[in-house]
Amino acid sequence: MFLYASRRIIAMIPILLAVSMAIFGLIQLQPGDFIDELRLANPKMTTADVERLRREYGLDQPWYVQYGKWLNRAVRLDFGLSRENGYVPATEFVFEQRLSNTVTLSSTAFIIALLIGIPVGIYAAVRQYSLLDYVTTFLSFVGFSIPVFWLGIMMLILFGVTFKIFPTGGMQSEGVTQYVESTEQFTATGQVKKIEARDGQTIITVAVYDEASKTDLPKEFVLPANTRAAVVVDDYVSEGQALGQRVTFDSWLKWFLDFLHHLILPAVALSIISIAGWTRFMRASLLEVINQDFVRTARAKGLAERIVIYKHALRNALIPIVTLVGLSIPGILNGAVLTETVFNWPGMGTALLDSVVKKDYNVAMVILMMLSIVTLAANLLTDLAYALVDPRIRYN
Repeated sequence: MFLYASRRIIAMIPILLAVSMAIFGLIQLQPGDFIDELRLANPKMTTADVERLRREYGLDQPWYVQYGKWLNRAVRLDFGLSRENGYVPATEFVFEQRLSNTVTLSSTAFIIALLIGIPVGIYAAVRQYSLLDYVTTFLSFVGFSIPVFWLGIMMLILFGVTFKIFPTGGMQSEGVTQYVESTEQFTATGQVKKIEARDGQTIITVAVYDEASKTDLPKEFVLPANTRAAVVVDDYVSEGQALGQRVTFDSWLKWFLDFLHHLILPAVALSIISIAGWTRFMRASLLEVINQDFVRTARAKGLAERIVIYKHALRNALIPIVTLVGLSIPGILNGAVLTETVFNWPGMGTALLDSVVKKDYNVAMVILMMLSIVTLAANLLTDLAYALVDPRIRYN
């Protein structure tokens, strides 16, 4: 299996190159670039300024030359700076500020779909032609047909605006944080000059004005353990101001429950299509296996129905489901683009949309390449999972 996985990983390299070239070319087809945006924001820019900037950034060169320069940097994980996010590296912005939010939303939707879609599909197959079977079949067709953005808007209107059960967007309520102010306070007024770790402690150095010498003298404040500074360098602090912040169980629990409150609606909206699809396929796959000869033989031997279904039939029925579930992972991440936009969830989806609209293409390339890698990795993991589900499958 190791050799098979190694060959597949090596084969991904030319595919990623082709995908990157296609994505880069499509982005180049979009009319205008960020120089045009700068010119609209600054009417005083002259034509000479525009041409100079295009030469400096290489935008006057053919797209394949630009692609070659981009690829040379991208293999070193240098995707350039994000112009719309404080000129930080695009990879840093995506990985540190947006990736975890999207992973949280997508994994929650994936778990919800897995815990509901597969068991409901099994039960509908075992109770074929029952009332529950008809209801789940009807709802699965409806759920599979509804666009995720429309469903998200309807859920917002119903549960956020009409009944006011859930918030209408965002990831956290204003003012809710997992930190509370420490009881330790500044005993002087001045400007923060330095925050450093020393001997296992955090020291805040403040420049305090001394009346006797008529100069600013450094005064150090020691943060207690498990406490972070409540200020940053160059902040002005006053006497009685909290020195730091710490996490308590009550503050963390309040923050976590508020986070879940914001997570429920977008996660459910994102999971609906997967629930509908997995329910249908699980039902169809299990019904096909139940009618095969080896299942009838198991029943003829006098085995309990539970053992026949869950030990003999279900394992064989899971093989096509593994394919469906594995290949749905990229689809859930792609669906998060629309879901995050509707629910104003600060993840990669909203970042991708903003980067395309504002022509911040470096961020767009990071996100699109990441989605491509996830898609290829999901295909590989799906193939490897076959060997775990079906002992007849071996990879050499």
